[in-house]
Amino acid sequence: MQRWRNLPRLAGPAFFLAMGSLAVAQTTLDREQVLRASEAALGGEVSGEYRFTDIAGQPVTLESLRGTPLVVSLVYTSCYHTCPMVTEYLAGVVRDARKVLGKDSFRVLTIGFDAANDTPARMRQFARERGIDDGGGWQFLSADPETIAGLTRDLGFTYVASVKGFDHLTQATVLDREGRVYRQVYGDRFAAPALVEPLKELVFQTPPAAGLLTSLANDVRLYCTVFDPSTGRYRFDYSLFVEIFVAVTCLVVVGWMIVRTWRRTA
Repeated sequence: MQRWRNLPRLAGPAFFLAMGSLAVAQTTLDREQVLRASEAALGGEVSGEYRFTDIAGQPVTLESLRGTPLVVSLVYTSCYHTCPMVTEYLAGVVRDARKVLGKDSFRVLTIGFDAANDTPARMRQFARERGIDDGGGWQFLSADPETIAGLTRDLGFTYVASVKGFDHLTQATVLDREGRVYRQVYGDRFAAPALVEPLKELVFQTPPAAGLLTSLANDVRLYCTVFDPSTGRYRFDYSLFVEIFVAVTCLVVVGWMIVRTWRRTA
């Protein structure tokens, strides 16, 4: 799987905005180092104090979004190829996931990491051009450079400025209900299960306060929500439980017949 997009190979030194200051970048990023930084973020908590602005100019904090799994995708709006393509592909996977996991089972955040240019107006235009309705569980957010620096560090997301705009790791991050990094998904056209399976695990995790029936129902949905390679979509398949029921019934019948025969001959 292709994990990186256009990692820079420049003839001379490159300069990029990182952690709020200008720094000299290597002419070529170390791919293994980039991936290690991303994987090292797994299990870490993303600060709930980060503050963003939505496309209506309203403040949003990560703390206010906790309690529901989150899919976080970072883009820059002046990108005319990969970021739009990745976002549109992600939208298709999200639609399929919500059909089987539930409309409000998780939320999606698309965040502009080019703090100087990814204004609420630019994010609104980016969402509209992708045909995505901001709201309904998907928000497009802007932030200041300090917030972007901290967020990208917590998410293990690497980006540098280049002559084309930005070169960056193509990554979607799944956060659990408490804001911890649960899974990293790489590539511009990743396999749907790479995103849906971790979401399925998080969505159907039963809170301790839930009742027995809720727990059993979620367990059934967890095992019966399966990916169909022939259609490339998820569906409900209860055949496993039907087979188990039939097998148990047969065992009970056979056992009853053995006991009955033993009693007659005893």
